[in-house]
Amino acid sequence: MVTEVVEDLSVFDGIVGRAQAIIARYPQSRSALLPMLHLVQSVQGYVSHAGIQFCARELKLAEAEVSAVATFYTMYKRKPCGEHLVSVCTNTLCAALGGDDIYAKLRDHLGEPGKPLGHEETAGTPGERGSITIEHAECLAACDLGPVLQVNYEFYDNQTPESAVELVDALRRGEKPAPTRGAPLTDFKDVSLQLAGFFERESDVDGPSQATETLAGAQLAADRGWTAPAMPESVAFPELEKK
Repeated sequence: MVTEVVEDLSVFDGIVGRAQAIIARYPQSRSALLPMLHLVQSVQGYVSHAGIQFCARELKLAEAEVSAVATFYTMYKRKPCGEHLVSVCTNTLCAALGGDDIYAKLRDHLGEPGKPLGHEETAGTPGERGSITIEHAECLAACDLGPVLQVNYEFYDNQTPESAVELVDALRRGEKPAPTRGAPLTDFKDVSLQLAGFFERESDVDGPSQATETLAGAQLAADRGWTAPAMPESVAFPELEKK
């Protein structure tokens, strides 16, 4: 016999209003699940069983439906995360350019002597100032600037093992080095709240999102007058064969 565990959801009392505001954005309440998961993550620094139950209650879904989504996407952490989440790209191009070396260096640097930190493990006490959770990530969509890593999903481009160590050491001291591009750096809980759609001010997410390397092809085409063929006003589609 399986006994259902009912969690104390009072930790989320302060976000009920925000949860309802999220749900109001969508014609179907279940469509609000992704930002709702970010919202509960902003409270505890991860998606706990209580967070699953809160989302299920507010959205009138089964816990299994919420858990299925929370365990599918890697941005929802199922155990407490550090103040900062450091994601190192180890996909093909970044790995070939040094991403694997960066990840190995940070694992050694953040771990205990002879015991490198593992994937999604934390140096320090999760949630406390200076604590860092490290993970290896699949493609971060910055192949032209590799090897790259992210801190709380903000980009730090053209990294080396040495620069990555300097970065995490600054984070552990309580500093917030400016990302190469994108929004100013915040902590993992705050960025989860932003991903839920809540910002104290527009400047929280305002920053240059593109790099010179990313726009090089478009700039070359503009300089040489290259354009793509114009789209026709209408296109006749072939009729489907009737079965």
